[in-house]
Amino acid sequence: MAALHLTNLYADLDLGASEEVITILHAAPGLRVERIVSTGQTSPPGFHYDQPHAEWVAVLAGSAALRFTDEPAPRTLSAGDSVLIEPHRRHRVERTDSPTIWLAIHFGPEVEVEPQP
Repeated sequence: MAALHLTNLYADLDLGASEEVITILHAAPGLRVERIVSTGQTSPPGFHYDQPHAEWVAVLAGSAALRFTDEPAPRTLSAGDSVLIEPHRRHRVERTDSPTIWLAIHFGPEVEVEPQP
């Protein structure tokens, strides 16, 4: 039996990074689990995520605002909040606190083990 690997989601945070820091915690075909540390980053103007797979995201610390193209106003997520984003549900990050710590689980047959830049 393989040894268990214990991970603390709050350990080794890079709170001074100028870019979001994405750490892949686990990956397998059809599944990718990430810890994302945001320090005020937002989606570029006019950019929307349009992913072919589902993503469940939870805010562990801080807060953020997600805007979905089919809703009139952004949704604010605070620590403890989560949302399931269905495939091809266009959305963008409007605001993040510094820091905001996310747990993101990407799942479905279209998920790449290593995300493309």
